[in-house]
Amino acid sequence: MNEDTNFPGGKLLALRRVSGDAAELTDAALIAGCAIDDSGALSALFDRHSRAVFRFISRLSGTGSGDLDDLVAATFLEACRCAGKFRGGSSVTTWLFGIAVNVVRHHIRADVRRRAFVAAYRHVPGTTSSHRPDDAAEHRELITRLGDAIGSLPHDLREAFVLCELEEVPGPEAARTLGVPQGTLWRRLHEARKALRSALT
Repeated sequence: MNEDTNFPGGKLLALRRVSGDAAELTDAALIAGCAIDDSGALSALFDRHSRAVFRFISRLSGTGSGDLDDLVAATFLEACRCAGKFRGGSSVTTWLFGIAVNVVRHHIRADVRRRAFVAAYRHVPGTTSSHRPDDAAEHRELITRLGDAIGSLPHDLREAFVLCELEEVPGPEAARTLGVPQGTLWRRLHEARKALRSALT
């Protein structure tokens, strides 16, 4: 397999492959393939990252499952459309999260009703070591309260909290993803944490 996917001068070169499976290519090679409208590259990129993007959007938007599928698809279509602008300054996952943020913002601006944010947390494994039914019920209640509290945050605070606390994106990358100065990101995180502490006490 031969691939040409470097970034000389900050420019993304087209994918050129003699043979091989798209699933074996690097993320950068897949982005390069998307830039030349290679449907196989887009499919492999989707297979590799769609679960992370789905989880991120579900936490960020609080919409129903049908909307989530649409938002994930829209994120990857937008990624394909702007793949030629990818410069490798962040991981591909973080880049996709940035696109997803804009897709969700557009979705919210279109006044689509947001549903309960708690759905994203129902699949979180229990962290308690006890197997008593009372403890399990208490854990479920805490997850529900946390989901409701995050869902009630203003959108800018929720974006910062989900990126940094739940997805564990480093602060500088999160700030770039959201298009804000790092100081603004830290202020939003502080306000989000304070609001959540207040809601859960």
